[in-house]
Amino acid sequence: MTKFRLNLIFSFFLCIATFHTATALPLQPLPQPKVKVALIAPIYLDSVFSGTTYRYGKKFPRFAVPGIEFVQGAMVALDSMPNTAKQVDVSIFDCASAGQTIETLIQQKRLDSFQLIIGSVRDQDYLQLANFSSTAQIPFISVSYPNDGGITSNPFLTILNSTLRTHCEAIYAYLLQNHNDTTNILFCRQPGTQEDRVQQYFNDINAPDGSPLMHLKHINFTDSNFNSIKPMLDSTKQNIVIAGSLDEYFANKIALQCYGLLKQYRIKLIGMPNWDAFRSLVKNETLKNFPVYFTSPFYNNRQNSYSQMLTDLYLKKYKGYPTDFCYKGFEAAYLFIPLLLKHPNDFSSHLNDFQQKIFSDFIFKPVINSDTGLPDYMENKHLYFLQIKDGQITRAW
Repeated sequence: MTKFRLNLIFSFFLCIATFHTATALPLQPLPQPKVKVALIAPIYLDSVFSGTTYRYGKKFPRFAVPGIEFVQGAMVALDSMPNTAKQVDVSIFDCASAGQTIETLIQQKRLDSFQLIIGSVRDQDYLQLANFSSTAQIPFISVSYPNDGGITSNPFLTILNSTLRTHCEAIYAYLLQNHNDTTNILFCRQPGTQEDRVQQYFNDINAPDGSPLMHLKHINFTDSNFNSIKPMLDSTKQNIVIAGSLDEYFANKIALQCYGLLKQYRIKLIGMPNWDAFRSLVKNETLKNFPVYFTSPFYNNRQNSYSQMLTDLYLKKYKGYPTDFCYKGFEAAYLFIPLLLKHPNDFSSHLNDFQQKIFSDFIFKPVINSDTGLPDYMENKHLYFLQIKDGQITRAW
């Protein structure tokens, strides 16, 4: 990170710090706003500043990067929509600051007057916001957290970053539609709670009435020896290896094992949605010309007009280039704020009524509770199949 870029980000922190004790940070003071939107992310002002003194000297705290860049992306979106911005009062809350924790905001009723909450939050913050949105009947867009957190009976919650079960459903649907009985399908895992969950998802999807629709061979690697995969492969068929683990060591080992068997077998390896974050896969020069597939709700080739707009405006304003979190903040603001203006009294019923695509395609559907028959939440069900190949992540199909 350049010194000039650090100075600009420091200035952004300082700007927010001057409003640290305020109720929220208005992006611009507007008389009689038409709608009010709360933008919530962990920016860590308390950790970064002691009063108005910056604690990190010439360094920048990496733990604060996702939150601040998410907010920056949303601010750039509003800057690019001047007519829309005039009709909206957007307030920023730093949920990592002592005075603006989600619990504090709820207890002090500081979120009660908003018509929409857009959050890049996780774990307890997500759960508290989701429960609040249900009670207050205020739509909450969870942008980055890939989990439902056990939330039920909340039609006001929308999950943008699809859950693990939805990823498993997408992989299974692809196999069912594109691979027949002549394909040899292996489900590989290692011991673990997450792995148990992934396998259970596939089992439930494959046998909804107890009778399997597809034949899946199961391998549970109990140690670091992955050689047991070879006897399960078939040299006369296309082999599909589903790697049901979110662990990087496992992902790297099974990828190397499959790669080493390519001369004898036709193998297609499909991993989990977090595999794009594994440096041992993306930067692994050993896996030459070997694609590793995974699913993702987000895909941006960074070639369309909105990508260019974000890049140009972000470079001009912050003297740097946008990251994935910038793109997510920009996209969320650009999609949902105009939608709120168009449907201020019935927002959740019009989630799919986008006027235009920004970066990714989204299809929101209710997740129905099997016991009550009612929706637990709304979730994005549109996923892309991407591939990691020779250090690049591109769309596969």
